[in-house]
Amino acid sequence: MLAIDAAAHSSRWRRRHPVEKAVLGLGLTVLAMSLPAWPGAALVLVTAALVLLGPAGVPVRRLWRAYRVPLGFCVTGALPLLVQVGGLGGFVSPAPDGQLRAAELLLRTSAASLGVLLFAFTTPLSDLLPRLVRAGVPAPLVDVALVTYRMSFLLLDSVRRIRDAQAARLGHTTRAAAWRSLGGLGATAFVRAFDRAARLQTGLAGRGYDGTLRVLVPEARVSVRFTVLSVALLGALAALTFVLERPSW
Repeated sequence: MLAIDAAAHSSRWRRRHPVEKAVLGLGLTVLAMSLPAWPGAALVLVTAALVLLGPAGVPVRRLWRAYRVPLGFCVTGALPLLVQVGGLGGFVSPAPDGQLRAAELLLRTSAASLGVLLFAFTTPLSDLLPRLVRAGVPAPLVDVALVTYRMSFLLLDSVRRIRDAQAARLGHTTRAAAWRSLGGLGATAFVRAFDRAARLQTGLAGRGYDGTLRVLVPEARVSVRFTVLSVALLGALAALTFVLERPSW
C-alpha cells in the first residue's frame, strides 16, 4: 500500500463522510485558483498546511514525501515564465514581469496541491468510489476504477518481490546486469498483470457477476457542524484576502 493510502486509512478523519472533507479540501483548492495569488493563495497555503498537520494529524515527514512530487511539477511549470523566446532582447531573454508571474503561478499551484492532498490524506478511495454511484456516476465506470485501484497494489507488490529476488541473485551488480534485470522485470510484471486479470475475470464469473461489484461502505453521516465550519473558514479566507488586497487610503 502506498504511504498516502496508508495515511488515509489511519487518518483521524477516516470516519467522516467524504462530502465533508471535499467541502474543505477541494474548497481550498478552488480558492487557491480563484483568489488573487497574493495574499489569497498564500493564505490558502498556510491554512491547508495547518489543517493537515493539526486537526488532520498528518505527520510532517509523510506530508513532505507526498508533497514534494507535485511541488516539483509546480516549480517546473513556473520556470518557463521567467524567460521569453524572441523579441528585442534576443532569442532567449528575461520576460517582463516574469518573476512576478512565476511567483504567482507557484503560489497558486502549490496551494491548490495542498488542498487536494488534504482530501487525499483523509479519504481512502475505497470509501469514496462506491459512493460515486449514488452521486450519479455510472456503476461500470466505478467498478473499473475499483478493480484498477486494487490491481495497482497487487502489481506494485509483484514488482517489489521481483526486484528483491533479482537483487538477491546479484542482478544489479553491474550496469549491464541492471538493464537485463529491468527488462526481465517489465516482462514478468506484464505477464503477471494479465494472469491476475484473467483469474479475476474467472473468479467474478464463478460468483455470478452481473455487471456490478457490491462492496460494503462504512456508514457515515454528513456532519452539519463540520460542514458549516468548513464553509465559514473558506468564507473567512476569501474575506481576509479582499481586506488585505484593498489599498489603504
